[in-house]
Amino acid sequence: MRHLEFDGRYAEAILSGKKRATVRLGRKPNLEPGDEVLLHSGGYAIGKAVIERVESKTVGELTDEDAFLDGFSSREELIRALKSHYKYVNDDSIAHVIVFRLVERFEKPVMSSDYAYEGNLPLEIAEKALEHLDLSDEDRKLLELFLQAGSLRKAAHRLGGMNKRYLIRDALRRAYRELKMKGIMGPKV
Repeated sequence: MRHLEFDGRYAEAILSGKKRATVRLGRKPNLEPGDEVLLHSGGYAIGKAVIERVESKTVGELTDEDAFLDGFSSREELIRALKSHYKYVNDDSIAHVIVFRLVERFEKPVMSSDYAYEGNLPLEIAEKALEHLDLSDEDRKLLELFLQAGSLRKAAHRLGGMNKRYLIRDALRRAYRELKMKGIMGPKV
C-alpha cells in the first residue's frame, strides 16, 4: 500500500474533510486514480484514502480551486505554505495536485512506524545496513546523512528540501529489502 505523509498540523483538516488534496513539488508521485493510500500526519497513520486524480502543472498554474481542495482559503495562502515546506519555489516549479477521498478514519491514530518497513524503525534499518551490507556509494552517503541528522525531515533539508525525502526513503527500502533477504531483519507487524 502507498503512503501520503503530512505535517501534523493538517490532521484535523484531513479528517474533517476540509483538506481533500495535497500539492507536492518535484518528482511525480507514483500514484494513480483508484490507488488506496495510508494517510500519515505528525508521525501517525490517521486513515485510508482513495486517490481520485493526480494532475501535474506548474506552481504558476495553480488555482484557487487547487488551494480550496488543499484546505487553504486562497492560491496565495497555498503558495505561502509551499514555500514553508520546500526550499525553492517559483512559478516554473513543477507541482502535482493529488486529490483523494477519505474512506476510513482510524479511531485511534497508529504510529506510522508500525506501517513503514513492516514495523522496523528507519534508524535501525540504516544502522544495520551500514554495518552488514555492501551498499552503493550513494545509498551509503544517504543512510549516513540520515543517521547523522536523526530524522528524515532534517536529512531532506540538508539535501535541499522536503521534496528530497524520497531519496532517503528509497535507500531505506532497498536496504530493508536486502536485510530481509539475508535474514538480518524481518517483519515486526
